[in-house]
Amino acid sequence: MTRPPHDRLRDAVLALDIGGTKLAAGVVRADGEVLSFVTCPTDVADGPQASLARLFDLGKHALDQAGVDPGDAPARLAGCGIGCGGPLDASRGVLLCPPHLPGWVDVPITRLAESTYGLPAVLDNDGTAGAAGEWRFGAGRGTRHLVYLTVSTGIGGGFVVDGRTYRGAAGNGGEPGHITVRSDGRPCRGCGRAGCLEAYASGTSLSELAREAVARGEATSLPHDATAVDVAREARAGDRLAVRLWDQTTGLLGEGVTSVVNLYEPEIVVLGGGVTRAGEQLLAPVRDAVARLAMGPAARAVRVVRAMNGDRAGVLGAAAIAFERRADAPRVPDARAPG
Repeated sequence: MTRPPHDRLRDAVLALDIGGTKLAAGVVRADGEVLSFVTCPTDVADGPQASLARLFDLGKHALDQAGVDPGDAPARLAGCGIGCGGPLDASRGVLLCPPHLPGWVDVPITRLAESTYGLPAVLDNDGTAGAAGEWRFGAGRGTRHLVYLTVSTGIGGGFVVDGRTYRGAAGNGGEPGHITVRSDGRPCRGCGRAGCLEAYASGTSLSELAREAVARGEATSLPHDATAVDVAREARAGDRLAVRLWDQTTGLLGEGVTSVVNLYEPEIVVLGGGVTRAGEQLLAPVRDAVARLAMGPAARAVRVVRAMNGDRAGVLGAAAIAFERRADAPRVPDARAPG
């Protein structure tokens, strides 16, 4: 295995991304170069202890791929960033009770990471981390006001306001998936309220709507176990049900994005997540909705683009928050320095 020379590890961090189905880890430099990237299943059914052991072993594998002996990590790396869905307490580094990780209650994830690797660790919501990653390393480079949405199993996201990552009063701020688009609408699996954007425009909701229509006997070429990918494909082929569902999904996503654009007036809206693999089939109607519906100055100021970080978004996001929060940490005077 070819190992990178030592100087490539200066100012690099270990990044861990905790998802409900997949864990990812990597070593990332401050310029965004990914020196290693590894993944494995979360296997939440095995319980928190087994999944945590799998996560920390994966991090060691990422260190090894980057040419770092885990025992040397404190001397060679700057820290560790961790991204995970909330709710969480970022200031204490504790996962409170993420719904996608059943049984993970009050997990002191940063303390466990620090004990494992000997590196100072920070934790942030994965949507916040994703926003920071696209702003620092991806489509948002050079901007000061960014909105990020990930359209996947659910809808998450985050915000950069005037060059600063927005976290809110309790560290979980920035949930575009839970703005209301239909006040008397479908129940949201993520938060339990009715009519959230996530209940209509996520990959999961699109799949559910399609399967319900097939079960009702609507004429369609969609299979009974249709996924969002199936709906996108059949909509391109002209299937009437698929076209209706896709138009409804992109229309409501456009309305949701418009509301966020009116609120924050960003320079750029970055859309990521698995559903955005449909490309312009998704992006074009969202852009059109924002252009038609947003307030004039906001509509003229914003661009709607696809995320650049792809499958490594979680790891790059976790790295971005590690670099950001390390830079923000207060400097402790050296007790040995003369007074």
